[in-house]
Parts: sequence; structure tokens; C-alpha cells
Amino acid sequence: MAAAAARSSLLCSCNLLVHKNLCVRAGVLWQQPPSRTFFSDRKKLHTAPVGQVFRLRPFHVLVATGGGYAGYRKYEDYKLEQLEKRGIEVPVKLASEWEVALYKSVPTRLLSRAWGRLNQVELPTWLRKPVYSLYIWTFGVNMKEAAVEDLHHYRNLSEFFRRKLKPQVRPVCCVHSVISPSDGKILNFGQVKNCEVEQVKGVTYSLESFLGPRISTEEMHFSQAPPGNSFQQQLVTKEGNELYHCVIYLAPGDYHCFHSPTDWTVSHRRHFPGSLMSVNPGVARWIKELFCHNERVVLTGDWKHGFFSLTAVGATNVGSIRIYFDQDLHTNSPSYSKGSYNDFSFISNNKEGIPMRKGEHLGEFNLGSTIVLIFEAPKDFKFNLKAGQKIRFGEALGSL
Repeated sequence: MAAAAARSSLLCSCNLLVHKNLCVRAGVLWQQPPSRTFFSDRKKLHTAPVGQVFRLRPFHVLVATGGGYAGYRKYEDYKLEQLEKRGIEVPVKLASEWEVALYKSVPTRLLSRAWGRLNQVELPTWLRKPVYSLYIWTFGVNMKEAAVEDLHHYRNLSEFFRRKLKPQVRPVCCVHSVISPSDGKILNFGQVKNCEVEQVKGVTYSLESFLGPRISTEEMHFSQAPPGNSFQQQLVTKEGNELYHCVIYLAPGDYHCFHSPTDWTVSHRRHFPGSLMSVNPGVARWIKELFCHNERVVLTGDWKHGFFSLTAVGATNVGSIRIYFDQDLHTNSPSYSKGSYNDFSFISNNKEGIPMRKGEHLGEFNLGSTIVLIFEAPKDFKFNLKAGQKIRFGEALGSL
């Protein structure tokens, strides 16, 4: 009996030590009041703590509610994708202001920076193939197109995401003057009307909010329209021309680099810090002016028909946007002022701007995201596209 009592006492003591240890580790969220102790013969019995209180802090509430709502939206997006696959037209249902605010409460910029650091961690050689194989299986990556197919070659996730392709798998169209700058899915395309651009069918955003205020004439190689005209009319520099747009969504499994879509000269870069919400088609259909909320890098310049711009839009886990010829660009900074933007002129620093050849490497994303082209062209320019179709870098977007 004495031995049994000793074992019971020792067991209770161990349980008490484990209980205290857990309480110390969880001390940030839980406040552990003193527990009551009773004695029965030689056995020490401990009751449950009295008045146990859970401390709720605003940050934890925002993360929990925002994260839960983001998960719910992912599920809704999945259902929409299934309907689209069946050929059923999905009605547009825009988010209310409180839904957008709730989504923005998720610390996506912080999570994206953490994801970026995780991508830089070198993986052990034995772990590389299982990790990359899981990603390949999940997102349908075609490694036969990669310049290096051996998965052990990629030291970390960042190198794997930025893998180069074999030159022959993406031939650049020589017949047409505008090509797709990346692999992806066509979300929308067409003429810009009434200073509004469609991100998906039925959901628009403001052209001026997206590109920002008009750049001074000194930084462009062509004449500027009279100031009394609308913002859209000021971008059109030649009589008889129209303004066109094309939106390309890069999924996580797509080739992550982007290239010059035509022969043009880049004269100006404008960087808009902002949110990093998802830009997948389901969210683009749900949040009006999504691309104006998110961080983006706008490159503007001119081509043979006038104004030309390419905008790389950031997204969740895609805070890193890199432009190869712009070493001063730093995206996803820890802090920023809402509505601010940073300008850099390649005319004042390089006089001639940055000449880009069609198909030349231009930049890269850390993960999938979106490219938006807005350009001036003659009225007889025609897109050879369908909304929702898959497209690859080098294929023609339209013809004259």
C-alpha cells in the first residue's frame, strides 16, 4: 500500500509540473489563477483552476476573423471554379466595404515577407525532391520545360520558383507586334472605355487610380494631349488611335518570369505600395478595384504607336516584384503611407530611357500574380483571344 501511495504521489507531482509548464508557455493568451488543493489521506488532489479567463487582444481577433473569412472565400472561389468548368455563367457579386476591410485586416504583407524569407532557406538535398514534387503535383508544374529538370539542383524554393525554361519551348511570335509577356490565363481584354478598365467581366477599376497622375511631358518621347481632355484622352497621343488593355493572371504553377511584350522604350517607373490580397479570378470577380488596392509596379513608356505600359501587380505571398534593370526598386516594405507612390525617371537618369526588345527578360514574381498591359494602338487592332483561355509567353495577343 505504501508503494502504491508513493507512486500515486509521484504521478500527481509530475502532472502538476507538466500543468505548470503548459500554463507558462501559454501565458500570453491565458491567465492561470491559483488552483485549489485538497488532501485525502496521503493523496494530494488538485481541482480545476477557478475563474480561468481568456485574454482577447485586438490583433488576435483580427487575425482569427480575417483568416477565417479568407478561408471561407477560398472555398467560395473553389465552388465558382467548378461552375465555370461546367460552362455555367457565374453572376457578379461584389464585396461590401466591411468585407473588404475584414479581408484587409489579414496581415498579408507580414505573411508575404515571412514567406519570402522561408523561400530563401536552403533545403537539405534529401528533402528537395519530396518538397518540390508535392508542389509540382499540387499546381501542375511541367518540369519537362525547365532548363534544369533535376529537382536537386534548386537549393531553395525561391530558385525553384524562378527556374528558367528551355529556349525552344517558348518561341517568340515574329509576325505580330504584341505578344504575351508571360504564361497565364486571360482574365479580360479590349478597349478602355470611359476611363474604366475591366479586371474581369462586369467588374471595373479606375484607369487614373491604377496608373496614377499623368507623367510630365519631359519624361515621354511623344506629345501630350491638351489638359482639358479626360485622363484616357491624354494617354492617346495620335489621332485615330484607341487605348487597349489586357489582364493576364499567373497561377502558382505557371512560369514566374515575365518578358517584354513588344519593342518599346521604358521611360518611367511608378511603385505603389499597398495591400497584398489574392488576385485569383474569384477574388477579382468579388472585389471592385482590386488591382488599385494591391501593391504594384507601373512601367510606362512608348512604342511605335504611342503610349505603352506594363504593370506587375503583387498578391498574397507575392510581395517581391523584381525588375531586372531597376536595382533601386524595393517592394513590400514593412511600412508605407496609404495612397502614396514612388516615382523614378529613366529619362532623367539615362536620357534615352531603357530600350526593350520583344521577348527580352524584364522581371519576375516570387509566386503567381497578374500582369496588366495598357497601350495605345490604331483602331483596327484586334485581339486574338478569348476570356479565360490559357496563354503562354511568346504567343500573339492581337494583330493589326
